[in-house]
Amino acid sequence: MRPSVLVQYALPHRALSRIVFWATRWTWRPWKDFLIGQISRRYHVDLEEAERADFDAYAHFNAFFTRALKPGARPIDPDPATLLSPADGRISQAGAIRAGRIFQAKGQSYSAAELLGDAAAAAAYADGEFITVYLSPRDYHRVHMPLSGELVSTVHVPGRLFSVAPFAVQAIPRLFARNERLVCHFQGAHGPFVVVLVGAMLVSSVSTVWGDLQIPPYASRVTARDHSGAGIRLERGAEMGRFNMGSTVVVLLPKGSARLDAGLVPEQVLKVGQRIGVFAE
Repeated sequence: MRPSVLVQYALPHRALSRIVFWATRWTWRPWKDFLIGQISRRYHVDLEEAERADFDAYAHFNAFFTRALKPGARPIDPDPATLLSPADGRISQAGAIRAGRIFQAKGQSYSAAELLGDAAAAAAYADGEFITVYLSPRDYHRVHMPLSGELVSTVHVPGRLFSVAPFAVQAIPRLFARNERLVCHFQGAHGPFVVVLVGAMLVSSVSTVWGDLQIPPYASRVTARDHSGAGIRLERGAEMGRFNMGSTVVVLLPKGSARLDAGLVPEQVLKVGQRIGVFAE
């Protein structure tokens, strides 16, 4: 096993993430401008599409990292029968869920029950479809709705905070089912669907539009919140959450509700609002 993978098991994941959480919110101007400049140059961040391109417009690094884009920067596919990419990033994997198992990488898979932290809820997706999108530091870090739906519940599942970079995904078994994550259950016109926001080392903070900061605090047990009847409905393409720093989004669809486009392949670049599939007729 590569040293870069072995060290993942030894590092104090949560302690390091707490330090980064604080450091990315420090408002001392030289510090936050240094971080913004380093990330912008190293990862070739396109500031032209940001709503505010001036470093001075951001109170701290996390405000820059979760920046809004200019109106119209991410047009959504005009066909209302299409599914949309929930995030900017690259496809990690996409395809069929086979007998309840989700493909992670060559030789690696995990169960929908593990991912959702609920075997009963996972039953609806046993033979459905999934897409996993990896967000790199250069990407826009707000997560949007792949289709319209009403929030039914959220489940905060405790776990580790392994890196979700490609080298770790290929080497660490059941990675997405082991990392801390927020599972968001929705009910749409064509049935239920799930959007899972997966945390990662140093970048484990997750917020939602209906509840602001969800992670941290970190969980010691699976914690479910019932939102049914609260009237939290989000339309296709609307923002639903964000990574304060970045990670991975996994979308699950039940069998027969929709089908992903056949041309989706690993490492394919996606943008929010881009078509990734179509509702089943």
